[in-house]
Amino acid sequence: MLTITPIYAALIAILYVWLSAKVISARRSGKVSVGDGDDKALIKAMRTHSNCAEYAPFALLLIAMVELQGAPSLLVNLLGLLILAGRLMHAYGFGRNPQVVVLRQIGMVLTFAAILVSAAANLVLAL
Repeated sequence: MLTITPIYAALIAILYVWLSAKVISARRSGKVSVGDGDDKALIKAMRTHSNCAEYAPFALLLIAMVELQGAPSLLVNLLGLLILAGRLMHAYGFGRNPQVVVLRQIGMVLTFAAILVSAAANLVLAL
């Protein structure tokens, strides 16, 4: 049974909805209904949102499998914190104007760490 991963999934879902609201706001400001209208603010909002959509589900799936295989709760929480911190830092760093490049970079390092450590843990636990 999953008891830890849903917490991180819920928190990342809240981040995702917030990023979605930023896209909607940028669309309204730029009066762009479809596409990006070559609006730089909208493009940035869309890519920030898309980046979360591209990485978070895969990481959460791996973390859920680690938890389902009976990994210690400390490991599951560590993985959840890695992906949550990574996604928050990336969204903030990339979404700012100008970008806070170091936060964007740290966010991606944490995201990749969550994915790679989760993948390794899944292999170890499954074998």
